[in-house]
Amino acid sequence: MKVMILGAAGQIGQMVTDDLLTQTDFDLVLYGHNVSSRLAAKKSPRVTFVDGDFTEFDKIKANLSGVDAVYLSFVAGPEITGGIVKVLDEAKVTRFISANIPDLYQEVTGKFQAWYRKHTGIIWKSDRKKSADIVEASDLDYVILRITWLYNQAGNTQVHVTKKGEPFKEAQVTRQAVAQFVTDLLTGKADYHRESLGLGEPGTEWSKPSFY
Repeated sequence: MKVMILGAAGQIGQMVTDDLLTQTDFDLVLYGHNVSSRLAAKKSPRVTFVDGDFTEFDKIKANLSGVDAVYLSFVAGPEITGGIVKVLDEAKVTRFISANIPDLYQEVTGKFQAWYRKHTGIIWKSDRKKSADIVEASDLDYVILRITWLYNQAGNTQVHVTKKGEPFKEAQVTRQAVAQFVTDLLTGKADYHRESLGLGEPGTEWSKPSFY
């Protein structure tokens, strides 16, 4: 299997890269700003670096040959999301995992709601909702990940998954947990298709993240 990671130099993009290199035999296409130099330590016969911008859709498409799945490790606006969906269609790549944030459907509830909306705004009226709409209207085998506030904790891969239509209450989740969940989606260990999923850490139904 061959996977393209868009935004590979970000923290979660790098963690997904490391997880896939250690847990699978997949080949990887790492795409992003100056990844060939920024991620030089990840050089491997299984890794191809592509230095590029998210809006260089022709470059993305040119590097989709043989790719089975794409992970967008960046919360993109509708212009970028729409362009990526278009080139995936053209390249006949169907599996697409896309990062986004909670409250696309006014699903954030409980003690976390007031703090979250104060700090992020009205997400269901934002361009992030428009990005999700584009993905959901596509014919791709997509998974949208609505990821709550992030922090790092080595070894903590606990994740609670909620589906669209279910309340979202968790205040935080580790980048390590998100990366492992993405890896599980790509290997099929987590079996979700054409779904919008909320990712939070179990037991964090608090009024705000612990690190604020």
